[in-house]
Amino acid sequence: MTGLGSAFRTLVVAAAAGLLAVTGAVVAPIPPASAAPEPKAPREFVALGSVDRTIVQEMRYSTPHNFVGEPVDGYRQPLCILTRPAAEALHRAQLRLLARGYTLKVYDCYRPQRAVDHFVRWAKDLEDERMKGEFYPLVDKSRLFADGYIAEKSGHSRGSTVDLTIVRLPAVPTRAYVPGEKLTECYAPRAERFPDNSVDMGTGYDCFDTLSHTDDPRIQGEQRANRQLLKGALVEQGFVNLPEEWWHFTFKPEPFPSTFFDFPVARRSVAGH
Repeated sequence: MTGLGSAFRTLVVAAAAGLLAVTGAVVAPIPPASAAPEPKAPREFVALGSVDRTIVQEMRYSTPHNFVGEPVDGYRQPLCILTRPAAEALHRAQLRLLARGYTLKVYDCYRPQRAVDHFVRWAKDLEDERMKGEFYPLVDKSRLFADGYIAEKSGHSRGSTVDLTIVRLPAVPTRAYVPGEKLTECYAPRAERFPDNSVDMGTGYDCFDTLSHTDDPRIQGEQRANRQLLKGALVEQGFVNLPEEWWHFTFKPEPFPSTFFDFPVARRSVAGH
């Protein structure tokens, strides 16, 4: 009976297939195999908050307040992720600054390659200049690659580079950016540009202008002193500044000097580390 039952079921399936062919009925497609799980960070990566909870985090690329004008690919949560040596070095710098009445504030830390790819696509779209008035008012967008503002690889993707500033305590949170609001040049006087609880560094963060060069001679007085305070605190702990950007520092030696990662910026990427 078992053999007869199996044969009968085979005939039924074949008949149904023939009926579908005759009637033109649509057969539901076979579900695709489950997508491969997203990559996780190596164990050498940590959430900065697990090393130092006092450092302020204002992760700009998870918001629309950046030169692209929208949240950037790969930033699932407003979270700073770094290699552990870089995070621990920031913690040491933070202790020195807290004693002087300041706190560090990070704008960007580890950056996935998919975010860099987003920047490249945006830079090639010469029609999209929605944030030009704040972030690159004097730069022709067609020059972003040639002038070095955008590249196809970023040291941030190696996990030991951080963009940051210092804030005088007590830190008052920066208000949220409202998409479509009037933009002011990033090099305008501090009282005129977008409000930031950072001390006055002479320009805003991610300002595509030569005034952002750390030692630009036009930056003097309190602004220059603030830049030197940030640089001094970080260099003392093993960071190296990028001369073209007062906010950009890389911890040396890097644990991954030649690897560009693409795991998303999310707690799950470092869960259990």
